[in-house]
Amino acid sequence: MRQIHINKLSNFINRITHLDIVRVFSFTAMSTLVRMLTGLISVKVVASIIGPAGVALVGQLNNFATIALSLSTGGINNGITKYVAEYKDEENRVKDCLSTALRITCACSLIVGVGLVLFHNVLSKWILLSPEYGYVFTIFGFTILFYALNMALASVINGFKEFKRYVKINIIGSLLGLVYTLSLVFIWHLKGALISAVTFQSVMFFISIWMVRKLPWMKWEYLKNRINKDLSKKYLRYSLMTFISAATLPVAQMLLRGHVISQISATEAGWWEAMNRISNMYLTVITTSFSVYYLPRLSELTDKLELRREIYRSYKVIIPCLLCGFALIYMLRFVVIRLLFTPEFLPMQGLFIWQLMGDFFKITSWLLAYLMVAKAMAKWFIGTEVLFSFLYVGLSFLFMRNNGVVGITQAYLVNYILYTIMMFYLFRKLLWHGK
Repeated sequence: MRQIHINKLSNFINRITHLDIVRVFSFTAMSTLVRMLTGLISVKVVASIIGPAGVALVGQLNNFATIALSLSTGGINNGITKYVAEYKDEENRVKDCLSTALRITCACSLIVGVGLVLFHNVLSKWILLSPEYGYVFTIFGFTILFYALNMALASVINGFKEFKRYVKINIIGSLLGLVYTLSLVFIWHLKGALISAVTFQSVMFFISIWMVRKLPWMKWEYLKNRINKDLSKKYLRYSLMTFISAATLPVAQMLLRGHVISQISATEAGWWEAMNRISNMYLTVITTSFSVYYLPRLSELTDKLELRREIYRSYKVIIPCLLCGFALIYMLRFVVIRLLFTPEFLPMQGLFIWQLMGDFFKITSWLLAYLMVAKAMAKWFIGTEVLFSFLYVGLSFLFMRNNGVVGITQAYLVNYILYTIMMFYLFRKLLWHGK
């Protein structure tokens, strides 16, 4: 009897380890580990030098940068991944994909860059609440083209499923980012942290272009075609989805952080931003595999039964990992805070339980929400993004009345529970009904 149970367990483990998504998780594990370790060091050093108030200010800039960077790429990166994955065996269509993407990316990034340079003082007052940081937006404007091109390169690599190359670029990027950020912070303190936040990805472009220079599609003949109008219309759907996504959660976080800074305290805003930093680090494990494997996989599947099986397999792998991982993080929360930050951040431990539960439902919902991206369901994606961003802000202001900054994380949990329910309702026929 014992041998039977051992054989069953062995067979189960064998089946799980041979799933594509598990192989991708394993393959990206080294990249994720390096990124997390470099992130840990960077967050610790930066927080100890600029303090909670400085961390809050960098958080404001990061939220704005997310919006500006999405605009600079034309919002088409997910579209690039989808259509390269879909047409990768058709050389002429790939050439149209890459040529059209290059022209859209360059045009959008140049427009955004000029805007950043022209309105640097206004942006400094609005975003960083002071005119003294205008130089940050000027630097951002001159370097944003390289960021946009770097993101386009990453999307193409994803589309062709060049997993090994993608991981190598991520590892080099993480190590370079640590050296780059710490160098600027040690030299210029808060000024260095702000400049690093808006220039690092632009520096990475030159590393990426070197690492893909010998690939077959890195030739001028793949990039010289004129803009394909039909493909441009398809990319436009992704532009709309990306712009809405970029203008919802980051704007919501900026509004909430601004409210906490002005009405509660900059220190508590720093605690919340520190919690977001920790959340972003561990969610990288999931989102990296999503971008490398899950989106291209969903994009290429057209059969509903295959789609259903892929989603079920993903849930079987990811949900147990989330439960174990989040339980461990919660038990070690004081260790995490002391490791990453200074004693000033210890009061943030009260945010952990709500943030972790919210992140659990966030990833649970994303396993279905990625279908909207993979299948270009623009109307549903835009509608749900706008609705739940408004709901998040409204719930946050409501909960903050009684619970202060903790109320934001409580609203985050409630919002993603409702979002998860919406995703299961939206895809109920695919998940449970018929073929």
